[in-house]
Amino acid sequence: MNYKNKIFITQKITLAFFVTIFLLLLLPFNNVIAQNDFPTDDQVNAIAKELYCPVCENIPLDVCPTQACAQWRALIKEKLIAGWSKDEIKQYFVDQYGDRVLAQPPARGLNWLVYILPPVVFVGGIVVVYLNLKKIKKSSEKVIKNSDINNDKYLKEMEEALNILNKNEDLS
Repeated sequence: MNYKNKIFITQKITLAFFVTIFLLLLLPFNNVIAQNDFPTDDQVNAIAKELYCPVCENIPLDVCPTQACAQWRALIKEKLIAGWSKDEIKQYFVDQYGDRVLAQPPARGLNWLVYILPPVVFVGGIVVVYLNLKKIKKSSEKVIKNSDINNDKYLKEMEEALNILNKNEDLS
């Protein structure tokens, strides 16, 4: 084997090595670190986002800065570790503090009005606007019909003056 063949073979082996490394880097690797059963903060916040702070008004539990909310988020984490489902955790908070802790109130009792009333008011508003526009159109048509354009003496004088101006321009 001569020197050129050795260089060619060395280059081929080097190229094959780098191609293999590149292909191995493209493969998805699972986490090598031992998996634990602890829920992440994102999992806790996904549930906390659907709950409102019972102490503060109109603040979701996931962004509330109070110490009580931090304790409730820790409680959610403990419940998740214990194997509770999202619905069970939400029901626990409802049992403790009532429906006011839910971001989306259940459709029962007077709460159904929250779901029904806005669309009804919206459609009612559209109907009222439509009827008023129709009424305005009819009243403007009546005004035009009732106005006697042919008997207006000022309008006749203006037309005569314009006709005289047009005749003078035609003569020029």
